[in-house]
Amino acid sequence: MTEDLGLDKPADRYQWLLNIFYISYIVFEFQALMWKIVRPNRWAAFVVFGWGIAASLQAATHNWESEMVCRWFLGLFEAGFGPGIPYLLTFFYLRHELGLRIGIFLAAAPLATTFAGALAYGITSGHSRLASWRLLFLVEGLPTVLMAAVAYFFLPVCPEQARFLTREEALIAKARGVRQVGDIERVGGIVWKDIGATFLDLKSWLPAFMYFSTNVGFASLPVFLPTILEDMGFSSIDAQGLTAPPFFLSFILTILSVYVADRTQQRGLVVILMSTIGFLGYVLLAACETVGLRYFGVFLAAAGIFPCIANILPWVLNNQGSDTRRGTGIIILNLIGQTGPLLGTNVFPKAEAPRYIKGMWISAAFTLFTGFVALCLRTLLVWENKKLDLKHGSKVELQSGESTIARGIPTDAGEENYGPSFRYVL
Repeated sequence: MTEDLGLDKPADRYQWLLNIFYISYIVFEFQALMWKIVRPNRWAAFVVFGWGIAASLQAATHNWESEMVCRWFLGLFEAGFGPGIPYLLTFFYLRHELGLRIGIFLAAAPLATTFAGALAYGITSGHSRLASWRLLFLVEGLPTVLMAAVAYFFLPVCPEQARFLTREEALIAKARGVRQVGDIERVGGIVWKDIGATFLDLKSWLPAFMYFSTNVGFASLPVFLPTILEDMGFSSIDAQGLTAPPFFLSFILTILSVYVADRTQQRGLVVILMSTIGFLGYVLLAACETVGLRYFGVFLAAAGIFPCIANILPWVLNNQGSDTRRGTGIIILNLIGQTGPLLGTNVFPKAEAPRYIKGMWISAAFTLFTGFVALCLRTLLVWENKKLDLKHGSKVELQSGESTIARGIPTDAGEENYGPSFRYVL
C-alpha cells in the first residue's frame, strides 16, 4: 500500500490518512441529532450504506489524494453512526439499564481488535490477483453495504413498534416510555432551547474533557502495539498474535465495569478505578525495559482505557434530562473528545519507534487526568443532587409521599426528564 499510493513521499502522508478521518468526524458530529429528527431505521440505512461504499472504494484508489477523499467520507458517515447508537439506545432503555447495553456495543472494539491481526493475516496471506490491502478494504466494505438493508427493514423506530415484541410486550414498552419521558413524541424534531441549555451546562463539558484524555491512548494503542511488541523481541506474526490476550481482557472488563456501574449507580468511581489501572500500564511501558513487565503494562493499559470509554458515554446520557439534551451532550462529547486521537496518533512518531517513550508518558498523563476530571464531575453531581433533594425531597420523602407531588406542586415531566425523582448518576 505504501508503494502503490506513494505514502512515503513525503513521509507524513500516512499520518494524514489518520488525521483526515478524525477531522471529518469532528466536523460532521452534529449528525448525532439526526437519529431524533429522521426515523432511525432510515438514517441507519443511509449512514451504513455510505460507510460501506466509502470503505469499498478505498480498494480502487491509486494515489494518496483519492485515498484521502475516501477517508474523509469514512469520517463523515462514521460520525453519523457511531455516536448515534448510544443515543438511540436511550429511546429504548431506562437510565439504570443503559450502561450495559452501551457497553456491549462498545465492547465490540476490543473484541474486534482481538481478532483483527489474525483476520487480516488470513485474508492477505492468499494469492489473490488483487493487492492484499485492496482485498482487505473490500472485505470490510461490501458486507457493510449489505447490512444497510438489514438496518432499514429490521431496526425498530420505537420500542412499541418492534416486530419481535408481542402485543402485550409492546404495551409495556410504551408504558415504560411514558414513565421515562412523559407522553411525548420522541422522533421527529428537536427542542432548540435545550440545545443552548446543554452548551451552557458544565456537566456537558467535563465528560468531554475526560473523553479527550482517554482517547489519546485509546486511538494510539491498537495502532502501535504490534511495533512495540516487536521491540520486545517477538517476530511480526507473534507480535500480531500477542495483541489478542490484552484486548480480550479489555473486552471482558468493559462489559463487567458497565454492569457494576449500572448496578451501583457509581459510574464515576468505576472511571477513576479504570483510569488508574490504565495509567499504571502506560507507566510500565514507558519506564521499564524488562519484556515481562512491559507486556504486563500492555494488559493494564488496554484493561483501563477501553472500559473508561464505555463508562464515559453512558454517564453523559445518564445526566441529561431530555432527548434533545442527551443528543446534544453526545455532540459536545465528541466535538472535544475526538480531538484526542489527533493528539494520540501524532505523539508516536516513527523516529521514536519502537519504544515510543514520550508517547507512553503523554498517554499515562492524560489517562491519569481522566480520573481527576471524573472526581471533579462526581463532586459536582453530589452537590447538584443535594440541591434537588432540597427542592423535591429526598428519596425517603419521595417514597413516603412527602414530595413535591404530595405537596401539590404539579409536574408533567417524566422521571428521566428532570421529574421530581430525577437525580444525577454519580
